[in-house]
Amino acid sequence: MDTIAIIVMTLLMAGVLSWPRLAGARLWKATMTPLASIIGSGFLVLGPILAEAYGAWTPLAMALLCLLAYAIGAAVRFNIWALDEGGHDALSGLLERLASWVLSFAYVISVAYYLNLLGAFAVSLTPWDTEFAARLVTSAVFGVILITGWTKGFSALERLEQVSVGLKLAIIAGLLVGLAWFFAEKSSGNTLIVTPASLTGWPALSLLFGLLVTVQGFETSRYLGEEYDAKTRIRSMRIAQWVSTAIYMTYVLLMAYVFRPDQIETSETAIIDMMRIVAPVLPMMLVIAALAAQFSAAVADTSGAGGLVEELTKGRVPVKIGYAGLVALGLLITWGLDVFQIISWASKAFAAYYTVQGAIAVVLARRAGKSAIHIAFFAAVTGIAAMVTLFGTAVE
Repeated sequence: MDTIAIIVMTLLMAGVLSWPRLAGARLWKATMTPLASIIGSGFLVLGPILAEAYGAWTPLAMALLCLLAYAIGAAVRFNIWALDEGGHDALSGLLERLASWVLSFAYVISVAYYLNLLGAFAVSLTPWDTEFAARLVTSAVFGVILITGWTKGFSALERLEQVSVGLKLAIIAGLLVGLAWFFAEKSSGNTLIVTPASLTGWPALSLLFGLLVTVQGFETSRYLGEEYDAKTRIRSMRIAQWVSTAIYMTYVLLMAYVFRPDQIETSETAIIDMMRIVAPVLPMMLVIAALAAQFSAAVADTSGAGGLVEELTKGRVPVKIGYAGLVALGLLITWGLDVFQIISWASKAFAAYYTVQGAIAVVLARRAGKSAIHIAFFAAVTGIAAMVTLFGTAVE
């Protein structure tokens, strides 16, 4: 019955998301971009990491991570409003240029993060489930992306991104139904499990800092100015963060109390083995979601990084050279770091970007004559983002 419920919910959600009135709604289309980024790859790795590190305190850790992301999002939303009202002055313009360079670097690491997860999931259900095989797959996909970007551009792949978003959300809906069924069975049998945290104090906080990238992606609304007005972008980011928070909190609440410690691993594909316990249909569904979502996200960030570098260098570095540089650095990261180290470095890179965005918010809030409370809030966001940049750590 649980397998039937999972499949029915997945198909039902896929039908809802493909409903023309919803899929064609302007606000929903604007919301899908940040929402897909936020609950993309993070959803695949976050649950097992939190459950292993924080045990029964997993929901609190998830809530703090979402609250941090929402606070940073508030600064980015203010910047969208302020720049729509009055544009940049000299100082904020300089900071914006710095933010763009930092973001282009963050894209390089995030592409490596996405494709390393893709490689791990691609081999997870095969006889060749090894780190070496996963890195070979990742390297091959880097090659496909480089050839595509160099010869034809990524416009031919844009439809894949739209399809993968709906597929991913539909499979997540099915996963949540499966977990809810499993949780209900455990609860009715009085067999829910309360596990103590394996990390406390500063190590627990620094690990949480290192997971920021798993709730990152809301800032993509900031760069949709050619398609949507400021009001729509602000609303879309807020809705995306609300919806993703609801999904993440439901997810961790359902999985934090149903697995024994020996059933929780800290590998990049741990979710596969854990969900096999819930329902046999889930591992294959998750692999399908991972392959589609990670590839489309990598394509989007590669395109964004190449375009940013070309713009920042005023065309002196053509977009194709930007793609080549990204792939070269991505391969170095792939063969030099493990997935959890890449997650930590990606968190640091995006936190550095958020630090600059927070500083821009402080400058623009002072220019707009905002209250001292507003300015202090943006200064606090800047300081916290800087702490994440400096002190975020990887899963051991």
